[in-house]
Amino acid sequence: MMLDGKTALVTGGRGGIGRAIVARFLREGALVYAADLTPEGSLSAHDDDGSIFVKLDVTQEADAIAAMEQVGAEAGQLDILVNAAGIEIEKTIEQTTLEEWNQSFAVNVNGTFLTSKHALPLLRKGATSGTSASIINFGSYDGFIADPGLAAYCATKGAVHALTRAMACDHGPEGIRVNAICPGYVDTPMLQSFFTGDGSGGGGKTIDQLQQAVRDVHPMRTYGTPDDIANLVNWLASDEARYASGQLWVLDGGLSAQVQQMKL
Repeated sequence: MMLDGKTALVTGGRGGIGRAIVARFLREGALVYAADLTPEGSLSAHDDDGSIFVKLDVTQEADAIAAMEQVGAEAGQLDILVNAAGIEIEKTIEQTTLEEWNQSFAVNVNGTFLTSKHALPLLRKGATSGTSASIINFGSYDGFIADPGLAAYCATKGAVHALTRAMACDHGPEGIRVNAICPGYVDTPMLQSFFTGDGSGGGGKTIDQLQQAVRDVHPMRTYGTPDDIANLVNWLASDEARYASGQLWVLDGGLSAQVQQMKL
């Protein structure tokens, strides 16, 4: 098992991608804290999967401090932090209110900042065990290029990309690796809400037609699953990735490799 004896905390751990990461970490032998707003999360379901639920609003510093205090008291150290919590607002900047803009940054950027900041003392302890500790942030291919109607989301993911590099430079000497996963389209509740929202540019198409159009625009003719993302996260969390840091790992089925893309 790749993560035997390690302790991990996953924000958004009851969401689509977060839940898949938690499940994979558990199979690999880790002690896993699943941090989210509710035990049910965005999937509105709660399975007793063996993880430890931690109530965490990533926008609140007091919550981040309390979560790390709980991990410290129960586990003593932290080896892996995954910042998977995120939101998406499907609007142009003209349509986006200041409140929506600030909320996007509060969850996607401030949340990554706060949990990482308060996890560092525990991660340093993990790094002294002879192996590196690992922070895995969530960017997006939308941090490199843009989908229409996702202005605030694209801006937050670009910020996460820059923050990831900065953290890797600052904390690499302490034995803490920092990387970002940059997914494309992944079959999650967030993607399904995109299909039904104005940001999809659906033009009267049915949900099935939109889903097929998304599949067809990929060179691999499909979009990803949460397990696809969890596979890469698991490797970055493991000692096999001990020399991987400061990188933005795009996982999008070849979507962003194309010269032109269909407008959805």
